[in-house]
Amino acid sequence: MTPSAVDPFSPAELGPVRLRNRIVKSATFEGRTPRRVVTDDLVEFHRRIAAGGVGMSTVAYCAVTREGSTDGRQICLDGDGVAPGLERLAAAIHAEGAAAAAQIGHSGPVANPAGTKQAALAPSRVFSPLGMRRTAAATADDIRRVTDLFASGARVLADAGFDAIEIHLGHDYLLAAFLSPRLNRRTDEWGGSLANRARFPRQVVQAVRDAVGDRVAVTAKLNMADGVPGGWWLDESIEFARMLEADGTLDALTLTGGSSFSNPMYLFRGEAPVAEMAGAFPPVLRAPFRLVGGRFFKAYPFEEGFFLPYARQFRAALKMPLVYLGGVNRLDTVRTALADGFSFVQVGRALLREPDLVRRFEKDAAYEALCVHCNKCMPTIYTRTRCVLVADDTPQPGAGGPGPAG
Repeated sequence: MTPSAVDPFSPAELGPVRLRNRIVKSATFEGRTPRRVVTDDLVEFHRRIAAGGVGMSTVAYCAVTREGSTDGRQICLDGDGVAPGLERLAAAIHAEGAAAAAQIGHSGPVANPAGTKQAALAPSRVFSPLGMRRTAAATADDIRRVTDLFASGARVLADAGFDAIEIHLGHDYLLAAFLSPRLNRRTDEWGGSLANRARFPRQVVQAVRDAVGDRVAVTAKLNMADGVPGGWWLDESIEFARMLEADGTLDALTLTGGSSFSNPMYLFRGEAPVAEMAGAFPPVLRAPFRLVGGRFFKAYPFEEGFFLPYARQFRAALKMPLVYLGGVNRLDTVRTALADGFSFVQVGRALLREPDLVRRFEKDAAYEALCVHCNKCMPTIYTRTRCVLVADDTPQPGAGGPGPAG
């Protein structure tokens, strides 16, 4: 089958996993785990998306330890009692005919110490606008410890029945921060040259593969560009992707961009919800954020398939399977990406508005998703991630309700 003839709804192989189609729910934090374990609400969230027709639904964001969560409310893979909920979640996705994936990572400098109760970890000591304090510089012991946590977290997910594990190498989370020439100012074997900055991320990817073998697919989400001056960009990102390809540790690479540390809207595009984000903060922080939030949440016009020009550079440089992500509201964008040689396409915000979007595409190839890119879903991560234009989105029984982690 030539690339131009690839059917988005045809089955496809992702490493050892067979997906029923080539459209994947991307990892977008659900905000439904206030006590760091799976809730009924989270199960129902992914069950609805699986029932809506995706080939695979990706659970986000699973921290390898509480220190590695952004604010302490994400699923923590080293926590007590986490496994039974994960098993139930994977089973619910499977029951609707979809594969189950989970994104694992360590938030690094993106962590908020007020929520994690620990100092944010980074390659070097830098000021964090999220925690309003300096980060701690990772030691050699930290690097060994975090590597082991990634491996053990991957085993937890594989044992729970997940089909795929996506390693977070983007958005200036810890592994991406080590890659960044802007955030990694080290002069030892973990900093300086690209080979040195890449050492820790490659070590983690290898550890995850060693931990799960060929039981599950192992993928990674990699930044193509941070969207900040002096940050990670295409030249080094393509070279690093070639390293990963040569290592042979991944079944696919998902391409993304933007910095949760410095420029999150580079990934989302569309309206910048500064006022809504301010309203989600404690009262003492609202007025200051309204004044300066525009510097952090920069508005970028939304364009359908906005990352395709960058992603095509990777497709030309690599032979490994690649997953396209960025600005997918129409089926013809999916077809274009597949025709360009991408193996799968990930969709995020549009599925918040319409969990059954894939079924709608199947019925009407000209259908366009209802997502208007207002990005007002972003502040809802502090309660329950949702489209604010959907009126009926109440917690399911036993969900535990929104609120701070206990």
